[in-house]
Amino acid sequence: MTGSRPTSGEIVVHVFGRTDVGRTREHNEDCFIVADLTTMNATLQPEVREHRPGERGSLFMVADGMGGAAAGEIASAMATEVVLAELDQRWRHASDATSETFARALKAATETANAKIHRYASEHPENRGMGTTATIAGILGDTLYLVQVGDSRGYVIRGGMALQITKDQSLMQKLIEAGEMTAEEAEVSERRNIILQALGPEPIVKVDLTSQQVRRGDTLILCSDGLSGQMRAPDIARIVNEGPDLVAVCRNLIDLANENGGPDNITVIAARFEGEGLAPPSANEIPEHHVYTSEHDSRATVPVSAASIPQFEHDERTVSPDAVTDEVTAVGAGTPKSAATPAAAGPLDAQGKPLAPASRIPVGMLRMVFGFIAVLVALGFILVALRNN
Repeated sequence: MTGSRPTSGEIVVHVFGRTDVGRTREHNEDCFIVADLTTMNATLQPEVREHRPGERGSLFMVADGMGGAAAGEIASAMATEVVLAELDQRWRHASDATSETFARALKAATETANAKIHRYASEHPENRGMGTTATIAGILGDTLYLVQVGDSRGYVIRGGMALQITKDQSLMQKLIEAGEMTAEEAEVSERRNIILQALGPEPIVKVDLTSQQVRRGDTLILCSDGLSGQMRAPDIARIVNEGPDLVAVCRNLIDLANENGGPDNITVIAARFEGEGLAPPSANEIPEHHVYTSEHDSRATVPVSAASIPQFEHDERTVSPDAVTDEVTAVGAGTPKSAATPAAAGPLDAQGKPLAPASRIPVGMLRMVFGFIAVLVALGFILVALRNN
């Protein structure tokens, strides 16, 4: 899918973001950023909370760090900082302001963030294995471009419905697509926290790059799994549709996630798109996951396959319910992290009740175990054959 630019009229972006430590963690490893890429204003001051994207568009990003100690917090902060700096260099100062250049810049900035986080972890053994998810959205003209790494999510609310426009890079998503598990079963699976991609743990990352036409009145929700894991899409739609105040939308979404257990850090960005530069929505257009195809290259970015599983896990934490961080700046990050014990709260079951969280199991370790078992079985067959001879 290729993007188009509006021929007349302006586009207005209303945006707000917020992050919260949740009910069971001591510190916040999430981070987010909102930026006007034309002016490189990355705050949530009034001029950004309601702005008209210029020639270079706007950026929205949520990152959910992992790695224990302060590593997750460092990784998510590095991801947002590197992506913004790379877009300043690769996009804002580029002579070519086409949609193709923008899409490529978003992907390249994400890959650079991965390389820098991985190098930092290699140079600091105490943080080895650190990583972060990243869901990055950039609007240029009437098209939204999204980069997905991990299991933070993007939704578009249109016509009263919240529709997911990203795909989790997770084991559960692969099993759902293979028909081996339903979405309802995935919600309560002990393996629900296994993700297949993250920025940092591996030197190379596979990026899912998609695009989406924006229509007048659309609301974009970007969130970490601390929010999406505690509610379903109809809950998000209901809260977004309750009123136009995006400050209240962010607050109410976080409040609901905390009411449902708040087992993880919770971050949300809400952006509403208005203006005559956008076409009104039509009944036959449904927001969904659209792989981006270059205008000059028919090769689409392919989401990661289960055969290339890395090995990432989010550390679960137990903390005081009073340990809450309430950020209203564009870059939201938690306080320094200390050691903690496994949490006792988790995602919701089919009845909407909190479940005990499953730890993020390193998939690479599982592959090593199964490989070792396979070797033992092969040796057994060889020994039996030798005895028979």
